Amino acid sequence: MSDIIREIEAEQLKSQVDEFNVGDTVRVYGKIKEGNRERVQVFEGIVLKRQGGSSRETFTVRKSSNGIGVEKTWPVHSPNVERIEVIRRGKVRRAKLNYLRGRVGKKAKVKEAVR
Repeated sequence: MSDIIREIEAEQLKSQVDEFNVGDTVRVYGKIKEGNRERVQVFEGIVLKRQGGSSRETFTVRKSSNGIGVEKTWPVHSPNVERIEVIRRGKVRRAKLNYLRGRVGKKAKVKEAVR
């Protein structure tokens, strides 16, 4: 990759990124525009995966809403993500938790890490 592209991407990075990993239960505060006003909506769930690097890094969060699994993917350095709050640290042995998609109820839980 050329130096020009690296410089442009470096300008777009957030200076302070919240520390979280795959398997953590997080609360994502996302900005939503409705007409001419802006509000913050909270999305709470388990981080299934983190992928990419630099300014292209994204993460996917999954939650169960009324018995239906809902997933959302956000860029880590997006200005629409106000902050990411870690609620629980998860103990996992995989980089991507795609197996949670086929599970419901208590089977879809991740053990809490003791730190």
